[in-house]
Amino acid sequence: MTHPEQPFSGHTPPPAPAQFAAPSPVPAPAPNPAPNPFAAPSHVAAPYGPPAPFAPAAPAPAHVPVPTFDDGPRWPGDDGGVDVPAPAPAPVRQRRAGLPLGWVVLLVVVALVAGATGGVVSSRVFDDGRLAEAGLPVTVSTGAGDRAPESVAGIAAVVLPSVVSIEVVGPNGTSTGSGFVLRQDGYVLTNHHVVADATAAGATTVVLFGDGTEEPATIVGQTADYDIAVLKVERTGLVPLALGDSDLAVVGDPVIAVGAPLGLEGTVTTGIVSALNRPVSAGGADTDTAFINAIQTDAAINPGNSGGPLVNASGEVIGVNSAIAQPPGSFSGSSGSIGLGFAIPSNQARRTAEQLIETGAATYPIIGVLLDQRYAGEGVQVAADAQGGTAPVTPRGPADNAGIRSGDVILAIDGRPVTDPDELIVAIRAKTPGDTVVLRVRTGDDERDVRVVLDESSGS
Repeated sequence: MTHPEQPFSGHTPPPAPAQFAAPSPVPAPAPNPAPNPFAAPSHVAAPYGPPAPFAPAAPAPAHVPVPTFDDGPRWPGDDGGVDVPAPAPAPVRQRRAGLPLGWVVLLVVVALVAGATGGVVSSRVFDDGRLAEAGLPVTVSTGAGDRAPESVAGIAAVVLPSVVSIEVVGPNGTSTGSGFVLRQDGYVLTNHHVVADATAAGATTVVLFGDGTEEPATIVGQTADYDIAVLKVERTGLVPLALGDSDLAVVGDPVIAVGAPLGLEGTVTTGIVSALNRPVSAGGADTDTAFINAIQTDAAINPGNSGGPLVNASGEVIGVNSAIAQPPGSFSGSSGSIGLGFAIPSNQARRTAEQLIETGAATYPIIGVLLDQRYAGEGVQVAADAQGGTAPVTPRGPADNAGIRSGDVILAIDGRPVTDPDELIVAIRAKTPGDTVVLRVRTGDDERDVRVVLDESSGS
């Protein structure tokens, strides 16, 4: 089906500027995986200094397993053990000449004093469990609870309990993504592509909360057009995140992304708003295309972050992390974050989520034209001919009523120049049906401003 404003395929359209940060299936870990590449190698130091003179030869070393001690992540069953030679027993030194009696008496006295002192220290340590009385300095930590509310740590402490991980088990395997609590009565917001397989026969969807508990979830509604989905779990008393006003965001604002990249729950990354109104058409050859008037950020976003919140310095959600850009020639999931992530503005997410909760479907605004993807001049051009049985300008549609005709060139919307069909599409879809936009239109050599009242598409 061809949607109005959808560029018709006079030729194969160029690749989408960004690809979904879609989660890849996460296989179960192998019982004996390869050693962790991030772990620091373990070394056994050789004894220092040469052996004593006339020391007997040490016996041949025995091989025993010695565990490594590193801070790297491990798969279950990876004990980190390696076989290394056991250190040779200490060499036997020749007995020295005896000390004078006076030295022996002095050493005995010192040993007795040291022993008595050690007894006092030991008593103080073990009687009440405190080291302070032994004269050792003590550092008093302020603790995470004393972080300023506006700090990253303070914001993360508030946001993390309301961020969830989502796991979908379907016929194609297991995939994971992120989401966040939308309402206290069990509604959760995420991306459509995170739960795209959840409607398949036999598929199951589970929401994992920050406290380690989990609940089965059902799909309330989803739309590929905006890449938004709403889930429902049978739990009340949840703490929702506040949806902020994304229209107030400006380039340079600090932001925090929270989610489960690559299945690592509760991950927090920081950055800024890198750009606004970035036209992103995200999807694949075998999936529906979402047109997003996106917030761009350099906060690290990877597959698995999809559906998680992008919050501002007040802890308010201003975006739903949805897509990432990838270098030309790379395939989906082949690279990590390159600092080009895209989020659905919260104002758009709010409108779409309300529709999904109320009706189970969502609509989007249209002007009722087909755009020519082959046009390479200034602005974007309305198709000159019908495509697939669809007229270039929908009869009695918004554009037709405003006097726009096939072959006209649209130069700007609400004063913002457009140079690519996707720019016009996402700018229109960021509005609401019934809104009025001003289009700068050129017919031949004549330019004029045209007021167009946006119509509503059918639900999806």
